[in-house]
Amino acid sequence: MKGMKRRLRSFGRSIRHKVLLGIVLSLVGVGTLGAVSYYYLRQLEETLALAEGVDDLQSDVLEIRRSEKNYLLYGLGADRGESLRYVDQVISRARGLLRRKPGADLPGGTLGSGRARLTGLLVRMEAYRDGFRALGSPHDPQAENVRMLGKDLVADTQLLVGRLRGHILEIVSALRRQLVFSTAALLGVGLFLAWLMGRRILHALGLIEKATTRVVKGDFSPLPLEGAEAESRHVLEALNHMICELESSQNQLVQEKKLASLGVLTAGIAHQLNNPLNNIFTSCQLLRESGAHGGDAGFPAEMLRNIHQEVLRARDIVRGLLDFARQSDFSLKPVALADVVGRAVALVAGETPPGLRIDIDVPPDLVLPADGRRLQEVCINLLLNAVQAVSRLPGRISVTARRDEAAAQAVLRVRDSGDGIPEAGLGRIFDPFFTLKGVGKGTGLGLSVAFGIIRRHGGTISVESVEGEGSCFTVRLPLDAHKGE
Repeated sequence: MKGMKRRLRSFGRSIRHKVLLGIVLSLVGVGTLGAVSYYYLRQLEETLALAEGVDDLQSDVLEIRRSEKNYLLYGLGADRGESLRYVDQVISRARGLLRRKPGADLPGGTLGSGRARLTGLLVRMEAYRDGFRALGSPHDPQAENVRMLGKDLVADTQLLVGRLRGHILEIVSALRRQLVFSTAALLGVGLFLAWLMGRRILHALGLIEKATTRVVKGDFSPLPLEGAEAESRHVLEALNHMICELESSQNQLVQEKKLASLGVLTAGIAHQLNNPLNNIFTSCQLLRESGAHGGDAGFPAEMLRNIHQEVLRARDIVRGLLDFARQSDFSLKPVALADVVGRAVALVAGETPPGLRIDIDVPPDLVLPADGRRLQEVCINLLLNAVQAVSRLPGRISVTARRDEAAAQAVLRVRDSGDGIPEAGLGRIFDPFFTLKGVGKGTGLGLSVAFGIIRRHGGTISVESVEGEGSCFTVRLPLDAHKGE
């Protein structure tokens, strides 16, 4: 038992390691996907904030151009002051953008880095401010230079805005590609791990299913270990150990039930032996009296024949009891079902009360592959169960058998006129230690042992019962030896 537990723990650890590996890889993949997505989202957030600042710059530059145009057209001092105020505001904004950390830098391009262009914008803006302040009047000869600087400022801000929007689109596109690629990669790795672990786990579970199915059918032969993988080998070793223990437990259970049945049969066997012994004793007394007084010369020979017949009768009774009690390996041999039933009825006869008739209708030519002793044990258990079920006399037990050619089976039925089985107990009637008898009147093993023996033969056993009217147990056994293996 300790060895089986150790193997099962090793199998559990092996499967557990694979599951943990799959979880760790999944977490690593999800973490990587989250980190990359966070990087792109952070870059997008910084670029949007920068774009907002450049949009404000562009708006201020447009206001500067409007005030400049009004001043040069109408020569109003208010327009000149407003224009210079916007210029100072643009310079302040530009310097603020340049103080941002490098991670929030403007996108580069073929004309130089975004930071360099912003620095150039700042230089031109300061030159524009100085030139605008130096204008003596709207008709100053330097007015055209100021106008050209203003036009360049508008073009620079528009270029910056365009590049920022293009960079935003690039980030969104890269994020989309990364999400698609990461999702596909995670899905592929997940499917591969699921297939890898699922194949091993399902293979191991298939071995368990196969083994349990064989055990249910009564096949306790070890499972082969050749070519098995590590996990499967652990499972097979554990199952083989379990099968050996189950077979040992079942054999012990069968033997205990056999001993219990022997205890039940002993009183009846003693009664059956008492009859031939009484006949032998009587014949011996008659022989002694005949020898003392003389008599018919043929009389002693007749008495000796009676003694011989009674001795053979006693021998058959004892031999049947010994055959029933003897242990042997399970083996299938051609067996006449009528002989098996006859021996079982003879052993149970001592337990049959007066008024309870046992009718037998089994064809003598019905031969099937079976273990004769174990099949006899099934018949004894069914007959004892029927005898104990009949509480009202007179009663009747019928044992019939026929050949089902369509199913290639022999069908044996044991029917009694007893009290029947309550409907609530029908589903558990073949469970070990389940009994409907009173305390101390049954072990609850007879039908369970019979069920196991029949399943080991490749057959089935079922019951039909109506409470108060009796029960009928039906045993189906294959006529082909290969179907019973």
